Amino acid sequence: MVQFKPFRALRPPPEKVQQVASVPYDVVNSAEARSLAAGNPLSLLHVSRPEIDLPEGTDLYADEVYAKGADNLERLIRECPMLTEESPSFYIYRQRMGEHVQTGIVGCCAVDDYDSDLIKKHEKTRKDKEDDRTRHILTLRAQTGPVFLTHRAATPVDRLVAELTRTVPLYDFVAPDGIAHTLWRIGNTDPVVAAFAALPCAYIADGHHRAASASRARAALRENRGPAELESDWFLAVMFPSNQLKILPYNRVVKDLNGLTLATFLQHVEEAVGAKPKPWKAGPGDDPAPTRRGECRMYLEGRWFTLPLPAPTGKGRDPIAWLDVSILMDHLLDPVLGIKDPRTDKRIDFVGGIRGTRELARLVDGGGFRVAFAMFPTTVDELMDVADAGGLMPPKSTWFEPKLRSGLVIHRI
Repeated sequence: MVQFKPFRALRPPPEKVQQVASVPYDVVNSAEARSLAAGNPLSLLHVSRPEIDLPEGTDLYADEVYAKGADNLERLIRECPMLTEESPSFYIYRQRMGEHVQTGIVGCCAVDDYDSDLIKKHEKTRKDKEDDRTRHILTLRAQTGPVFLTHRAATPVDRLVAELTRTVPLYDFVAPDGIAHTLWRIGNTDPVVAAFAALPCAYIADGHHRAASASRARAALRENRGPAELESDWFLAVMFPSNQLKILPYNRVVKDLNGLTLATFLQHVEEAVGAKPKPWKAGPGDDPAPTRRGECRMYLEGRWFTLPLPAPTGKGRDPIAWLDVSILMDHLLDPVLGIKDPRTDKRIDFVGGIRGTRELARLVDGGGFRVAFAMFPTTVDELMDVADAGGLMPPKSTWFEPKLRSGLVIHRI
């Protein structure tokens, strides 16, 4: 059973929520965070990316950065002022991006469920990013951004959400990026606990580093306090049904052709995929993004080409081998372009699908990269199949949109 509990949230008053709520800490760099938070002292970016209030060039992992984050949280609590919920609560969180709507429930998941793989992972984490967020949690004694979880759609949960969203919301606003965010508070928590207890497992969609850091922070606190239950035994999360989620592609750009001439590269590509790259012919307003699984579009020398992706051989039902991103890696990026480890190779970079194929063309035309590959998005079912098999997806396999807003509720530990 999945443990999901209400908590006493630290949250902004409704009239200040738009000023406080921010993009997640890990979708912007320091310069972007500084620009977004300029002129807004209540932005949570002052807490989640506190280096923006220190001199440019400050080491991101310096002691003063984490201390500044803690100071900024206390200032936000005092000057906003932030409210602490009188009783433990759940929250329904709805996001609208154009025609796409997704509605989840905010609460706290058990670190024990994460550690025992009842909350399933599909991505390898980086130690430096874990170190950063673990220290951030321990210094602030708070989790400021939720982990994005999904579960296979369940009728009891859907019924609860449908019933509870008939009431007046606590927050309802449109962020500067045009995405609408609506939050309802759930005071009667027992039905929610029971509905999630019936689920066999949950899956991390986005936020592997936040979840891993919550586990490490709990372990560090237990070293000093022993096994008694602490609020750090739980981490802030939003649970969305899998049939509502939208995954965009995670595209690839490579800086060079691995020493090959253009003609030799195209010949190797043809041998790798078993077909000659076919020039893509655009009509007015057409987007070169792939329209089906098993197809990739390549941008090279100012032109788009269609590449079929061959089915893996000898892989059986291995769900990882059948991912388009795996096939591209195994047949082309590694043997032709020499990309052995996409996690560490500096010749490859990744571009979230929200930026579109125009961004890929811009990067190549600008001279910083030589070739780009536009992918068909990985599906939520593929993600869950990989996690169920205990596997790890290739890096940068999924780009979820819309992103969760941080600062709507904070979990203090």
